[in-house]
Amino acid sequence: MKLSAKGEYGVRALVILALDYRAGPVPLREIAERENISYQFLEQIFAPLRRAGLIESVRGAKGGYTLARAPEKIKVGDIVRTLEGPIAPVDCVVEGNEGKCGRSDACLSRGIWEKLRDRMSEVLDEITLADVIGMSPIKHDEEDLK
Repeated sequence: MKLSAKGEYGVRALVILALDYRAGPVPLREIAERENISYQFLEQIFAPLRRAGLIESVRGAKGGYTLARAPEKIKVGDIVRTLEGPIAPVDCVVEGNEGKCGRSDACLSRGIWEKLRDRMSEVLDEITLADVIGMSPIKHDEEDLK
């Protein structure tokens, strides 16, 4: 599975919101500038993230976007699934697609794809936005996340 720009930029943008979690709403233009992402593209990315309840919008002069939950409560897998759909290397192992492939009973490689799907999901679901910040080579103040 290769992430599209939507998935990559969505994670990057939400990391910015995680960094500024206690500082209040961050304008979309500021996120676009900080991450060198097109403002119009971010608008398209933020709509499904808002519908999924991962972010909230705040109107007004000091408006912008905030995380809907604390950074340690939002998993990278939630972001990726919202923007990319199910995590699977091939369609026949997408959860919910069981039985849709006429070869599933005789497929010799199916176990590989299921294992890969499970491992990708496991990794993405064990990493939170707070973890992403902690992994960064750029050091950030721990108080920013609390």
